[in-house]
Amino acid sequence: MKPAPFAYHRPASLDHAVRLLAELAPQDGRVLAGGQSLVPMMAFRLARPAHLIDITTVAALDELAVRNGKLCIGARVRHADFHRPAAEGPLGVLLSSVVRHIAHYPIRSRGTFCGSLAHADPAAEWCAVAATLDAELVAVSTGGERIIAARDFFRGAMETALGPEELLGEARLPLLSNDTCFGFAEFSRRAGDYALAMALAVLHLEDGVIAAPRIGIGGVEAAPRRVAVAEEILQGEVPSPEVFQAAAAAAAAAIEPLEDPQTDAQYRRELTHAMVYRALMRACPPRGTQR
Repeated sequence: MKPAPFAYHRPASLDHAVRLLAELAPQDGRVLAGGQSLVPMMAFRLARPAHLIDITTVAALDELAVRNGKLCIGARVRHADFHRPAAEGPLGVLLSSVVRHIAHYPIRSRGTFCGSLAHADPAAEWCAVAATLDAELVAVSTGGERIIAARDFFRGAMETALGPEELLGEARLPLLSNDTCFGFAEFSRRAGDYALAMALAVLHLEDGVIAAPRIGIGGVEAAPRRVAVAEEILQGEVPSPEVFQAAAAAAAAAIEPLEDPQTDAQYRRELTHAMVYRALMRACPPRGTQR
């Protein structure tokens, strides 16, 4: 199939882009960045925007830099820009590890970090990262900027807190201290397929016990999120397979799993348990075990 007819707009500045969006959003205008999610949907006519506002020439959205203790990621920054660490320390390594799970290289060379967040697919890796790290997301409109916490940004499958006239101009991830440990685990039926479940574990060790744990999940519910009940089990404990199993079991019990013809609720609970446990073991393998 081919996309339904649409009008194409290519602003050269951020100001022009947001003015176009303000004008055309009421007429079903949509922002185009990497296009790796929107264009296939248009090809199958699952999406039929009347106007496309292409921001690929807006140089102001290119920033990928550290400011005020945060890695700032502009709306034109592509997945492939994270193949090498984009920041010093554990955050750069974390992003370089996760990006290799995203689809295939040609998609990573075109798709964008912020576009993934704005699309809000439950199975998107960057959405799980943003939710786990409590990212700040900057919505831009003719009225100025609005900062949205990641926990408030994701509303459901393909649904965010962005208003129709707002563009996601930047994502800000907090830098991680050098003593941060992390582990990421994902399950898909084939390499490059959408993930059925994923987990990100981020924690510190203080005097041999776990401090400030973060457990994020994606792919198993309508929106990514942290799992507080699992984090509470880990806090103050010595790392061990038994503690990790308890946290994984709590995470699995806490979810409201998605279901589809191939994946029922119980299977997604089991996958959640397995992914959280693997992420924790990779983050902080107890003494005498291997990653």
